[in-house]
Amino acid sequence: MIKLLRLILPPARSFVPVAALFAACAFGASDVRAQSRTIVIDPGHGGHDRGGVPGQRISEKQMTLDVSQRLARILEASGYRVVMTRNSDVFIPLGTRVATGNSYRGATFVSVHFNSAQRAGANGIETYYYRGDSGGLAANIHRHVVAAVPTENRGIRRRGFYVLRQTRVPSVLLELGFLTNPREGSLAMNAAHRQRLAEAVARGIRRQPPPATRGLVAGSARSADVLAPTIRGHDVVYPAPRPPRRSQARYYRSSRSHRASDRKRAGSSKRSGTTSPRKKKKKSRR
Repeated sequence: MIKLLRLILPPARSFVPVAALFAACAFGASDVRAQSRTIVIDPGHGGHDRGGVPGQRISEKQMTLDVSQRLARILEASGYRVVMTRNSDVFIPLGTRVATGNSYRGATFVSVHFNSAQRAGANGIETYYYRGDSGGLAANIHRHVVAAVPTENRGIRRRGFYVLRQTRVPSVLLELGFLTNPREGSLAMNAAHRQRLAEAVARGIRRQPPPATRGLVAGSARSADVLAPTIRGHDVVYPAPRPPRRSQARYYRSSRSHRASDRKRAGSSKRSGTTSPRKKKKKSRR
């Protein structure tokens, strides 16, 4: 009987790693997963590129760097490997930002921005993605940011911004509020608010994207059905609520800026460092 039990039960010392595994699953599964994950954080703009619209009082490049550095500290404390495309007030070309993200296999690329508009009333949080495997990540980050910041949910949208289109890893671009809006601009100047934003983004990154969302395209019935149960409790709608029509949102493909008018066409916003020109195909002569 004793010999039979010895055959069935492993040696007592083997229970130690098993117990440790169960403890990790119960109390720190996200930290265990974090050990093998690399997050590339891309603070928008920098150097001579201040970001925003002409005459804007608050410098976007300073806000994006501050939030990015806070986010980096939070993620590093959770066991992630963090890479910054810039860690000071310097100008980094788009190609270099993308190359940094692509140089780390299995990384996640997070580009941090703040929005701006000529109309002071424009406000809210927007999250962008392009790759099919980035929809779940965008949804996770977006719902946590909107839950942490009492402002309008402008939704999650799929756009071919350069840093999203050219990266070969899951990537998102965050617009964490309008610096040209009196209320959101004042909040952005507050260090406690920037810390809340960084913590919300970190919570979204820590949560693994639901496997069922990989490869789904924004706007499809299937993607909306899969994501809705995850984010409905936080009053976040996916895809974006009241999607803009062609006359309401325009994206000009220039190397330095994109512009988008708000719903009432009362103003336009200017972004830099997010898009890149696409070469026009020459028509063949027959």
